[in-house]
Amino acid sequence: MAAIREEADVSPSGAAAIEDIATRHLVQPWPTSGSIGAEARGLIQSGEGIYVTDHTGRRLIDGPAGMWCVNVGHRRPELAQVLYDQAMDLSYNSPWYTTNAPSAVLAERLAGHAPEGMNHVFYTTGGSSAVETALRFMQFYNNVRGRPEKKLIVSREGAYHGSTYLSASLNGRPRDHDWMDSASQLVLKLSSPNPFRRPSGVSVEAFCDGLVEEFRTLIATTGAERIGAFVAEPIQASGGVIVPPGDYLKRMRALCTEHDILYISDEVVTAFGRLGQVFASDDVFGIKPDMITFAKGVTSGYFPLGGVMIASRLFSDLRQSNHSDAMFAHGLTYSSHPIGCAVALKNLDILEDGLLEQARTISGHFQSRLKALEALPLVGEVRGLGLMACIECVADRVSNNPLTLDLEVGKRIDKHCQEMGLLVRPLINMCVMSPPLTISENQIDEMADILDRSIRLTQDELVREGLWKG
Repeated sequence: MAAIREEADVSPSGAAAIEDIATRHLVQPWPTSGSIGAEARGLIQSGEGIYVTDHTGRRLIDGPAGMWCVNVGHRRPELAQVLYDQAMDLSYNSPWYTTNAPSAVLAERLAGHAPEGMNHVFYTTGGSSAVETALRFMQFYNNVRGRPEKKLIVSREGAYHGSTYLSASLNGRPRDHDWMDSASQLVLKLSSPNPFRRPSGVSVEAFCDGLVEEFRTLIATTGAERIGAFVAEPIQASGGVIVPPGDYLKRMRALCTEHDILYISDEVVTAFGRLGQVFASDDVFGIKPDMITFAKGVTSGYFPLGGVMIASRLFSDLRQSNHSDAMFAHGLTYSSHPIGCAVALKNLDILEDGLLEQARTISGHFQSRLKALEALPLVGEVRGLGLMACIECVADRVSNNPLTLDLEVGKRIDKHCQEMGLLVRPLINMCVMSPPLTISENQIDEMADILDRSIRLTQDELVREGLWKG
């Protein structure tokens, strides 16, 4: 690749200058009003494989794979080469009146991995815009079919679906709505399918039955003629890696089919190898949705790209309507971006060339090593599937509900982990892990050992400070 890579200034003074610029000019995601527009976060200098290096030269295992996304690892020269080659060939074309080859070829490749009958894709720029697109398509679909009242969207507590207006309205984490407006009048919420937080004395099977009955009751009381879509992550990712019980997803899919409610499977996190398959909806959970949203791992974070896989039957319904001139007035300047689609094609090559199998093979070791952390008194549960896991710490085992203290637990563990060479993603009292699929057994062991030591140090601190009795 005919390009010159200039090394940035990694000296203390150089890092301080970057932090000063960020503090004065950069608005970070999800800031609080007390620091908004005046905040510098930890400076990452470079990445390679499963590691990132901070400005001090300290190398850390990238436990969250960036943001669930660097599935094939950092600094893959073949992806960098594709970025360069495609930019030099065709850097951009307008999807309003032209088509590029990478987007068409990628669409065919994705259809080959999607559930049967899901043969079309609409490209977006990321996960939020993918979910937004799916919801807008649902609205358009029902308008064209003469059902303008069928627009309500069913989501779940603990869910995370994005940051755009409609997608954020689906989010089921309370803090997401504390200070932000949303289209709450369009959204109905069901309980999170979290077996760990089920009522005391209730079996997992009975808990699952109750979740399905809750949806059935919601449909009966609201009216199926008013509900347009059910949106669900196969595994609630940012909600704490919530793996649903038993045949929960199949039964929810069946209710949607029975009542003509579109089932949207949000695979922004679970697709592209995270669970060992390109798409997990059918291959892992045995469901065939009407739409699948994706992003993140489709390019392993090397370029912003997302999309929606859409069942062909929905297009057939539209073409058979009495409104052939109805326009789906939705699109993005960077839909079907040639560079993003070219990178996604090479990324898919890497996944298909053994990495999917590697993820399936190594996931058992990953889950078992982290599961052993449940022996620590502070750990309430370790749960996960594939190369996704969450270590949930519970300081209060009497009520089994997080206390104010739990708000600090994740921060303390995160601090110790970083000092020992591991990045984690603290979510209040939970540590979320989703490393690159290229991770080895030895690297998993190192990750688990660091987590073990960090949690033990946090336990000792809490006892020493009189905050926890252990």
